[in-house]
Amino acid sequence: MIIGRIIGWIFLAAGLMVLGHDALMFLNTESWQPIPLGQLWYNLDAQGLNLVQAIIQRYLFPGLWDPTITTVLLWPAWLDFLVPGILLSIIFFKRRKPRESSFSA
Repeated sequence: MIIGRIIGWIFLAAGLMVLGHDALMFLNTESWQPIPLGQLWYNLDAQGLNLVQAIIQRYLFPGLWDPTITTVLLWPAWLDFLVPGILLSIIFFKRRKPRESSFSA
């Protein structure tokens, strides 16, 4: 339960950081061009992106990369982080136990 909340908070923080980056780029260029997840991943670790592509296409299922993963990599990075972060935070939300009333029937 706690692991799901922690991962959700990490995704939320990453999404907000990327959204902040996109907002700063908007202020500099005056045009809204959010960074796609694939571009962000390539900027951070180009070899890792190429390795994941090679593994999926050679060993798992070649059709999985082109229509599915490529589509996700073209979405704005902040969206790719915020949506799973919100979903994980909702799923693993700490539910409080209802208080027992002092009145007994």
